[in-house]
Amino acid sequence: MKKIIVVGAGKIGSTIAEMLASTGDYHVTLVDRSAAQLGAAELPDTVETLELDIEASGTLEAALAGKFAVLSAAPFHLTTRIAEAAASAGVHYLDLTEDVVSTRRVKELARSANSAFIPQCGLAPGFISIVANDLASRFDTLESVRMRVGALPQYPSNALNYNLTWSTDGVINEYCEPCEAIVEGELIEVPPLEEREEFSLDGVTYEAFNTSGGLGTLAETLKGKVRTLNYRTIRYPGHAAIMKALLNDLGLRHRRDVLKDIFESALPATLQDVVIVFVTVSGRKNGRLLQETYANKIYAKRVGDMVRSAIQITTASAICAVLDMLADGTLPAKGFIKQEEIALDAFLANRFGHAYAQHEMVSRLAG
Repeated sequence: MKKIIVVGAGKIGSTIAEMLASTGDYHVTLVDRSAAQLGAAELPDTVETLELDIEASGTLEAALAGKFAVLSAAPFHLTTRIAEAAASAGVHYLDLTEDVVSTRRVKELARSANSAFIPQCGLAPGFISIVANDLASRFDTLESVRMRVGALPQYPSNALNYNLTWSTDGVINEYCEPCEAIVEGELIEVPPLEEREEFSLDGVTYEAFNTSGGLGTLAETLKGKVRTLNYRTIRYPGHAAIMKALLNDLGLRHRRDVLKDIFESALPATLQDVVIVFVTVSGRKNGRLLQETYANKIYAKRVGDMVRSAIQITTASAICAVLDMLADGTLPAKGFIKQEEIALDAFLANRFGHAYAQHEMVSRLAG
């Protein structure tokens, strides 16, 4: 059994720990600085828990001694701390961060590390880049790659049309930080919450707008190869306008702690959610201009003895699948690994990747 540390005992971290432990192939220790958070996590007896302040010098390094890998499900601002500890301890490192600056630091650490560093292993960034790169590889030349992802309540009941389904810090961060995009072949930064669009899927109308981090490393990979590349978050119509008022007009982008408190006090969490993955790629194949589209909806469902939200299932399944592929030798055991370097077919064939394959609805308009 490979020994794994999962940092962060929130909704996603506890789901990761449960999924890995249930296989019998991993011995999992779930780490958090909060004893209350660890106590609230509903875990099988096979998962160990460890109360630990990872920001204290040397504590995480000691816990990582002799381990195979560390998986970060902690808030984005702890990403570099965990990655640096992994490099020091010589263990493999995987995370879920959407934070661009943190990922740059992870890439720097990977250059001299003796283990694998695989950031952005979640849904977006993560699975969305695997899908987009797979579709893009089918063309001789590329015109556009458009990536859209949303984690939404099935039954919205407030003006924001939103419920808390994952990290509040993560949501606020992606609404506030600059976004990468390729426009007319040039890699540029575009503002969050802008370039709003509407589209319909299965008779439901959605809006989508720029948010930070969803492209992962794909912008760097496709630079010089595509005219248009962008990532936008999917919400129900009306959400972006309210968020812009809160962040810009009321200045809460500069008081994120206040906005976080408001969200967590006023917006209920829900397990009744849906994850939408929508990727459209156009380009030329054999001289013809063609388009291929991947559309997928994943809903909350029972996993083992518990009902898990769609965002828990998709995010946790993605990082667990990547860990599996690292453990069985499918992925390199050293260096920086981009999500788009992971083969879609191999991902979907994985026991954890099945969470996506079982709901797959692929429309490919190939000539």
